Amino acid sequence: MSAGPALSRRDVLRGATRPAPFLPRPPGVTAASLAACTGCGACVQACPQAVLALTPRGVALRPEAGECVFCGDCAAACPEPVFAADRRMAHVMRISADCFAHAGISCMSCRDACPEQAIAMQPRIGAPFLPRIDAAACTGCAACSASCPAGAILAVAREAEDA
Repeated sequence: MSAGPALSRRDVLRGATRPAPFLPRPPGVTAASLAACTGCGACVQACPQAVLALTPRGVALRPEAGECVFCGDCAAACPEPVFAADRRMAHVMRISADCFAHAGISCMSCRDACPEQAIAMQPRIGAPFLPRIDAAACTGCAACSASCPAGAILAVAREAEDA
């Protein structure tokens, strides 16, 4: 599983660092609006699912903690213009090679947990079905990630993010 772009030997010797890893954000938070986050924690306290956390870069969604139900309580509690009216996530979920199906273990917990039915199982002869996420149908709620016993489902940036 790749954590991000590779760091070359030359970059190490120059003291260059890797770019910060992708930070999954709550619904309606863009990269630009995240700059308005003061870190007050009102959104974290308001989240009934307890899936938000404060990071040095602002509020973040914790996919491993559970499913975001898009209730809007975080946006209502935030005193700053961090949350936009467009309640889409800036990420989708991706299944890594750590998935049990790649090791020959049958598991369909991600498919069963997905409220949008965005995960289909691809049949294989003589091996367990492979899960495939339809990025167009994925809301980024992270229900699949929270239910994955292998921890193989990660949030990745949408291909075309406006901000």
